[in-house]
Amino acid sequence: MTTTGRVSFVGAGPGAADLITLRGARRIAEADVVIWAPSAVEAECVREHARSEAELVDFSRVTQEEITDLYRRAAAARQKVVRLHAGDAATGGGVQDQHDLCLRLGLDVEVVPGVSVVAAAAAKIGREITTTTASSAVLIAPESSEQVREFAALQTTMAATVSGARTGQFVEKLLEGGYTAETPVVVAYKVSQADEVLVHTTVGELESVVKQHKLYRPTLFLVGEAVKPPTRRVSASATTSVEEPLRAARPTRWSRRAASRLATRTDEPIPAPLPVPAGAPAESNPAWTAVEGIQQSVRKPAEESGAKPKLTVVAAEKPKPPTVRASTSDPKASGQKKSRKAAKRTPGN
Repeated sequence: MTTTGRVSFVGAGPGAADLITLRGARRIAEADVVIWAPSAVEAECVREHARSEAELVDFSRVTQEEITDLYRRAAAARQKVVRLHAGDAATGGGVQDQHDLCLRLGLDVEVVPGVSVVAAAAAKIGREITTTTASSAVLIAPESSEQVREFAALQTTMAATVSGARTGQFVEKLLEGGYTAETPVVVAYKVSQADEVLVHTTVGELESVVKQHKLYRPTLFLVGEAVKPPTRRVSASATTSVEEPLRAARPTRWSRRAASRLATRTDEPIPAPLPVPAGAPAESNPAWTAVEGIQQSVRKPAEESGAKPKLTVVAAEKPKPPTVRASTSDPKASGQKKSRKAAKRTPGN
């Protein structure tokens, strides 16, 4: 049994509730306290995984002192705390300072990596951001946007998170750093979410595209030849099909060995399918069945009815000082009463 609390910094992924890792989902289901920012992490992600009695803390409404007090309380009460970060918690979001603070407070600390927004955007467009022509990629956080000109001089793939309202300054620094107006750019906003915006454009047209889609909040820009969209070729013979004979795969000795092992496991029972989450649609993502099994293994029996956690945002409560009550009795008189009672109980009196 642990003698202290645990703080898990969990990467919630790019936004879609089913792109969080299974370990991240389990940590949220185990948590007594979940710290998250509704502007960065979708409420659905918390609603699907957190327990109904979990304390939800809106990170944008509390001070750093209150967060520190919450960590202290977790250490004293052996609580499990999850701090959710958008994307990958291991590559940004100020995790390092918080990680070291929790260690100084004597807490068990872990970082659960997640799917980064850069990886989600690159996967969505089907491009490798590190190709033979651009063997490296530069990740630029909002606080490092002033160095865009210096990074642009490297002429590699750039992944920069910039406020949409400052797109004009961003374009100027790209051009000053050496990118041409024809350099491909991918605009990625809220990747994997319902209101996702994903547009292919160029450096020269970037500012107008951002204004057209009214993107004023922080937006991811992938810049470089590596993100150039592929060319689709449609030939006249594309409508015709040639029937190829079906060829059976030749079994290897490894596949034969695996088949023989499976054949000998006739006595093992087939596991029953996991229950579908309450209220989930019939066409629910198969990944949810695995997540639901993890949740049910750590939740209390009272929650197995399918109750959803209430998203009531609360601030971290500071510990109240103990109440000291003054005695109104005379200490001398009470001392005399005690001595008299002791004298009566003495044998021989």
